[in-house]
Amino acid sequence: MPATNQSAVSTLIREVLADPDLAHDDVFRRLLQAGLQDLVDAEAAAVIGAGRYERTPERTNRRNGKRLKTVATTAGEVELAIPKLRTGSFFPSLLHPRRRVDKALYAVICSAWIEGVSTRKVDDLVRALGNESGISRSTVSRICKEIDEGVHEFLSRRLDRTWFPYVFVDATYLDVRVGHRVVCRALVVATGVSAQGRREILGMALGDAETTDFWTSFLRSLRERGLKVPSPEDPTGVVLVTSDAHAGIRAAVRAILPGAAWQRCRVHFARNITSRLGSARSKPVNALVSTIFAQTSQEAVAAQYKHVVDSLKAPFPEIAQMLIDAEPDLTAFAAFPREHWTKIWSNNPIERLNREIKRRADVVQVFPDSDSVTRLIGSVLSEQRGVAVRRTPLPVPDLTATPDRHAPGRQQRQRPRRPARHHHLTGRTPHQET
Repeated sequence: MPATNQSAVSTLIREVLADPDLAHDDVFRRLLQAGLQDLVDAEAAAVIGAGRYERTPERTNRRNGKRLKTVATTAGEVELAIPKLRTGSFFPSLLHPRRRVDKALYAVICSAWIEGVSTRKVDDLVRALGNESGISRSTVSRICKEIDEGVHEFLSRRLDRTWFPYVFVDATYLDVRVGHRVVCRALVVATGVSAQGRREILGMALGDAETTDFWTSFLRSLRERGLKVPSPEDPTGVVLVTSDAHAGIRAAVRAILPGAAWQRCRVHFARNITSRLGSARSKPVNALVSTIFAQTSQEAVAAQYKHVVDSLKAPFPEIAQMLIDAEPDLTAFAAFPREHWTKIWSNNPIERLNREIKRRADVVQVFPDSDSVTRLIGSVLSEQRGVAVRRTPLPVPDLTATPDRHAPGRQQRQRPRRPARHHHLTGRTPHQET
């Protein structure tokens, strides 16, 4: 057999037999390297249809040089030669390529390391990612270019391929290095529920703060990408936006999404009550307020809302006034189909998305620049897109019909009514006439 066609393991065995004084640690590392190299060469031969220098009619491609790849193992770093093909590309299956989000995290950490802003923890992460000897700028630039193209394609895709009747928006804050300072910047995210009942990521943006101008610019960018608003010619547009009570969001929705109602998140409203009364005093009040959302028709919601306000006027007048001021926005959900209520009256789904963003961001701690935020968070969002709202699609009937959505001709799902219980704040049952 020609020497050029011998396996890497055979070559290493001959070296060990010729020089018994080789360091044992180095032998184990090189043995692992040789075994991995033989597996890579065997897979390449199977893809090409022929071994190196082999003439066979089954050959479908030819080798065209090689590229070196350093792989971190428990025995140390080993260098493998990955064959390049004349037509197409080849990557061995035993070396799993990183997912886009992992590549993005890798690139962000490496960028921080290169710019000299990394901490001891980041240095440890760089080594754990297989770079004992450091990272070159060219390597990071190559990874970033690949990631940025995919993230840009995702964040700039058209939104007019389907109808998004429900849109949810929220913001979280991340630490970003700007110049020589670390500043807290606002990251805003929008999700939508499509007519097929699937929740999708619509977009994201990074800004200095949640100002009206920033929210307006963000929503305008969604409109420019095809997010529709209802019109007499085409009534299939955004009919409801759910968010917290930030003034900037409300102003932007009125300006950019005309015709859309606004639902104030019930969870955020409960937090507002807790911040006013404290944890202990707010529990019975929030329990009473939650009875509003236990009703099964629009009329029952309105009646129970009035009952709750009247019950709280004497013991908690400021909370009663909060409810009076928030009634149109807190009960906007009631004008939509009953089976949709639990999905549209709060921002819980996007809150879960924000927790995933924070989990990824906590690894980095301080982003080296704004581009790194877009790179990593954009990758996280691209892997979250298309998540089903539920196992079966959420039914979306004609939301543009003008008749009452809860008319007698529309069959409503009836729930068994529980025995009435007296509320300890008022001494009355929740449905008792006031």
